[in-house]
Amino acid sequence: LKAVLPNPQDLGENYDGETSIGCRIRGKKDGKERTYYVYNNCKHQEAYNETGMQGVSYTTGVPAMIGAMMFLKGIWKKPGVWNVEEFDPDPFMEQLNKQGLPWHEVFDGDLEID
Repeated sequence: LKAVLPNPQDLGENYDGETSIGCRIRGKKDGKERTYYVYNNCKHQEAYNETGMQGVSYTTGVPAMIGAMMFLKGIWKKPGVWNVEEFDPDPFMEQLNKQGLPWHEVFDGDLEID
């Protein structure tokens, strides 16, 4: 497969547009129907200008780096085996903002997709 796929580094210069990564959540809180949307958009050209790679590589590498940093600094540390989803997300989310992937929230918005 590697032999037929392009090298991601060769794609960045000509990419246009942006990535959009988010979670749409619907449920009940305190007996009321609620919706929540958290998302990040990343422009390919801005990612390329900063790193020489397109936005998909940027949005893959930055969160992985932040996760590693959380472990190395001891921010995410518990005895035993844990999934990253079991640790406090707040330091991770704070770092996303600082490391170039700012996120946004929409509370009780229309989450329907046409």
